[in-house]
Amino acid sequence: MKVAKFGGSSVASAEQIKKVAAIITDDPAKKFIVVSAPGKRNKDDFKITDKLIEIANRHCQGEPYGHLTETIMMRFSEILDQLNLSSAIAEELHQTLEEALGSNEYDSPKVDIVKSLGEVFSAKVLSAYLTSIGLNATYTNPETAGIIVSDEPGNARVLEESFANLYALRKNSGIQIIPGFFGYTKAGKLVTFSRGGSDITGSIVAAGVKAELYENFTDVDSVFTVNPSIVYRPKQISTITYKEMRELSYAGFSVFHDEALIPAFNVGIPVCIKNTNNPEAPGTMIVAEKEPTEQCVVGIAGDGGFCSLYVSKYLMNRELGFGRKLLQIFEDEHISFEHAPSGIDDMSVVIRQNQFTAEKERIILQRIQDELNVDTIKIHRDLAMIMVVGEGMISTIGVAQKATKAITDANVNMVMINQGSSEVSMMFGIQEVDLNRAVQSLYKAFFE
Repeated sequence: MKVAKFGGSSVASAEQIKKVAAIITDDPAKKFIVVSAPGKRNKDDFKITDKLIEIANRHCQGEPYGHLTETIMMRFSEILDQLNLSSAIAEELHQTLEEALGSNEYDSPKVDIVKSLGEVFSAKVLSAYLTSIGLNATYTNPETAGIIVSDEPGNARVLEESFANLYALRKNSGIQIIPGFFGYTKAGKLVTFSRGGSDITGSIVAAGVKAELYENFTDVDSVFTVNPSIVYRPKQISTITYKEMRELSYAGFSVFHDEALIPAFNVGIPVCIKNTNNPEAPGTMIVAEKEPTEQCVVGIAGDGGFCSLYVSKYLMNRELGFGRKLLQIFEDEHISFEHAPSGIDDMSVVIRQNQFTAEKERIILQRIQDELNVDTIKIHRDLAMIMVVGEGMISTIGVAQKATKAITDANVNMVMINQGSSEVSMMFGIQEVDLNRAVQSLYKAFFE
């Protein structure tokens, strides 16, 4: 028995939904289907969820949003018409959206309800179409399925009792279509995961029903060793471990949400990345362990939008609790850190730049000076983090030397170097403008 999740590009149009239906029809083992909201039909198109978020923001600010509602309605109506389905689903969408926006009071839970509607009606459309072609398909709301999450709007986490609830779904007959991206709190409030969270739902469902395989369908044949927009026709990855994939996803591999592997990993369910447009391609298998190979590095990923705060203080190493106090200041300001490399008298905290607003910067710098009495504080903005990833690095001599030489050969200055404690990854901090050049040089060194 398999769980399959279809991303936004896979349900972006009637033509794509027919491909999804064919994939489901060809494999009776696919009993649980998780779907995203309709995504882009081409590079210049829009994502339904983006429009829903814009509607929520406009409503909150008292600005008109009727034209956005019409755009969403036209998209769904077009899909329904081309699938020869009733327009009742589109009418229900319109009514549900208006009810969610009914009052002038607007808060984060209501924003989450609006954001979730793309997935809800994508699942209803697919369920109706599968039924129309003779399959026994049922729309299953996450509340009915028993997906219980923490009360953190826009950043929910699944609670343990969800998995037992989901296992009970195995006794149901037919194919169950579940919208991704959200669950319900114990109090019955709809709450969404972080953006891209339909991958998380798919993994949760796979773990809950104890599937033999979780297939994640997207618009690429496999995971690549590096971003194809940076390197032309890079090598494909046939097998990768959970740890390796999580490191790559965190560092900019957009093919898979970086939190989505955890539920599947915890119960040992393999994950396969597949292409809706080319379902015969073998894809990339994500597994707990794999046989060692000569290729110690499995992939290279890079992502921009970081900044680092550097502090130095003489005899920092002898000051009990300095690191904890520094990180506590960030926690108090609700800023999570990504990396924290340190030396005997200095320490850096790497964070996402969009969290470090001018107001946050003023508060944090003042608190560090007042509470920690440091000698130096510096902020480096517009940084990129490059991750060289591979479990084989732990037993291979010369990986760091090879990587640093490649970056140097690209005439790129390294601001920071950090070896992950898991020894699965090596991180290099550089200026964001140098990202593509550095990644291309690293790819040449390790894969060509």
